[in-house]
Amino acid sequence: MKIFVINAGSSSLKYQLIDMNTEKVMAKGLCERIGIEGSKLTHKPAGKDEYVVESPMPTHTAGIKLVLDALCDEKHGVISSLSDITAVGHRVVHGGEMFSKSTLITEEVKKALEVCSEFAPLHNPANLIGINAIEEAMGKDIPQVGVFDTAFHQTMPAKAFMYGIPYKYYENDKIRRYGFHGTSHRFVSAEAAKLLGKPIEELNIITVHLGNGSSVAAVKGGKCIDTSMGFTPLAGMLMGTRCGCVDPAIIPILMDKYNLSTKEINNIMNKESGVYGISGVSSDFRDLATAADEGNARAQLALDMFMYQTKSYIASYAAAMGGVDAIVFTAGVGENSPDVREGAIEGMEFMGIKMDKEKNKVRGTVDITAPESKTKVLVIPTNEELMIAKDTKDLVK
Repeated sequence: MKIFVINAGSSSLKYQLIDMNTEKVMAKGLCERIGIEGSKLTHKPAGKDEYVVESPMPTHTAGIKLVLDALCDEKHGVISSLSDITAVGHRVVHGGEMFSKSTLITEEVKKALEVCSEFAPLHNPANLIGINAIEEAMGKDIPQVGVFDTAFHQTMPAKAFMYGIPYKYYENDKIRRYGFHGTSHRFVSAEAAKLLGKPIEELNIITVHLGNGSSVAAVKGGKCIDTSMGFTPLAGMLMGTRCGCVDPAIIPILMDKYNLSTKEINNIMNKESGVYGISGVSSDFRDLATAADEGNARAQLALDMFMYQTKSYIASYAAAMGGVDAIVFTAGVGENSPDVREGAIEGMEFMGIKMDKEKNKVRGTVDITAPESKTKVLVIPTNEELMIAKDTKDLVK
């Protein structure tokens, strides 16, 4: 069974074709600048040279057709025809309260996703475009599955997902904490249980997804009971360009003082804040580390804030679960920055949490726990595409 996995953005489209018999990636790639001048497809078939196509892509459908042609290409392809593709799995950012698990795409599901677009106006419409583009390019008979970033967090109790605003806004408008990166948190928590050789139902795991977008989740018995992101992916900890949680009174004060519109303040919080806003250097943590090493105090402050907030969430969720068996670092920064991991765990010996600094230098899936630590500290590369493919396979079966 071969599953085509798609992550459609407003002007981009990432994809992977995965052979589910081996769970190996046959090909992957990216369509860039869809609907914009300078469109480009970068196609990477396994075991073959990278293939780049610079061609107009006025729509996502045009991009999908280029990708499908590349997959079947005599020289650069990996399948003989489109009939080799069994089903298509889509990353969908927001499922609201309507979807607590992955689901087959139907007309009713598409209508529900349109309703959820109110909560994720930059993402859900693009996800729907990807779904419709596949229908246009491959026909309506190809099974499609939606895998939701928010679904894993739907097990949170009300005491964790409710906000302290009038209850009518939850009843009428569904204003609540939803959480994101759910596919990643679900994947690495399951992988952690395998590494520990224990049923996930018996474990308390804190999953720490650190990247340009960052979130932490408390996973008790395989179910999420709390997570740091909120109604939108803006909430929670400091991120690349996102501010994370701030005193809400700051927003109207800044708007009044500088005569800012809602669009302008939203742009400041989403694109001009985070470690970029603090450092004035970059949202890339590699650039921050270099600048800090060169004596840039603001870059060091940004890193210190990021590590401090990570540590605070770990401690908070350990308390929420009544203890923790494993802490799992994942995603771009979590997987590749030993310094950030060390800074996030440093000083937690009083909780029985300590890492081995030498093991911490190793890349890949690794147990970096110190011998005397009561809690396991793990690094597990996330694989959201494989999780999407697995859900798609199960639903199509």
